[in-house]
Amino acid sequence: MEEALAWGKKNAATQGRTIVFVDESGLSERPTRVRTWAPRGQTPVLQYHFNWHQLSVMAGLSVRRFYFRLFPGAIRGPQVIEFLKALRTQLRRPLLVLWDGLPAHRSRLVRDYLESLDGAIQIERLPAYAPELNPVEYLWAYLKQHELPHFCAEDFAHLTTVARRRLASMQRRTTLVCAFWKQAELPLW
Repeated sequence: MEEALAWGKKNAATQGRTIVFVDESGLSERPTRVRTWAPRGQTPVLQYHFNWHQLSVMAGLSVRRFYFRLFPGAIRGPQVIEFLKALRTQLRRPLLVLWDGLPAHRSRLVRDYLESLDGAIQIERLPAYAPELNPVEYLWAYLKQHELPHFCAEDFAHLTTVARRRLASMQRRTTLVCAFWKQAELPLW
């Protein structure tokens, strides 16, 4: 796998492409529980309602920063295309996108869109069952374990607002982006 990533890095450099790792995750109105502290003898209590509305987040991580979009419900082809369009607008260079084998990534709609770009976005698939190779996975872990632990949303709009605010805060912290790359044990490209 390292040889394939090295080839991708070298190929991207010769073509002037920006390498972006892409992944998706979901947040729900139910809180993510993590270990916490409480005064001795007082068990912490989380009160939340049992709504199952899901907020999907799609993020792309380049060497220096990450980009994200929030979507209600599941990620499908139209959401992937919307994200790729936004990514192209923000980066303004040819892209090499590395992502997993999500069915939305392989959909006919996404393939047609990528073909219409005449090579402006090249795609490389990460191997199956190897999330440790994608630094965006570490972004999700940090978001859920450090930015949103025990967060009890009042409703879906509240979840969306807080998630957007926390992700935007993380975007401004470049040391986090470097940490995600280090955890994935990938060299900073």
